[in-house]
Amino acid sequence: MQFKTADLCDDHEGKVSVAQPLFRDYGGNISFAGEIFTIKCFEDNSLVREALKSPGEGKVLVIDGGGSTRRALVGDLLAQAGADNKWSGIVVNGCIRDSGVIATINIGCKALGTLPMKTDKKGIGEKGLTVHFADVDFVPGHYLYADEDGVIVSSTNLIS
Repeated sequence: MQFKTADLCDDHEGKVSVAQPLFRDYGGNISFAGEIFTIKCFEDNSLVREALKSPGEGKVLVIDGGGSTRRALVGDLLAQAGADNKWSGIVVNGCIRDSGVIATINIGCKALGTLPMKTDKKGIGEKGLTVHFADVDFVPGHYLYADEDGVIVSSTNLIS
């Protein structure tokens, strides 16, 4: 699947939402796309672990971590689990850790930054709801496209 977010914006002007340029690339795949699955959690990655250890079927996991820079919501073991379970990518409104290893894993990963501190595991969070950050609504079932130029979202699949 080859695409450029700039081309998709040109071809579908007015039909896509463009995320603010807040994210850095960390995964082994810079370009990734797929149907959105969401998790909202704060400094607890229990639901993230559950999702990435389940079949992803080419979906993108969008994690609204509230922008926290105190705990990392994804590390190398979870990124590898996501790749093994066929997730296309992960977008984190928060931090990740183990970025050097994640860069070698066959998965897309964008986050606000890195931090070595792991999360608490209290099972707190919600999944499958619309989350809003970076000036975009991330709606489960909509489609996310990401590359070196940024992140865009569409209510319909823009590529086959």
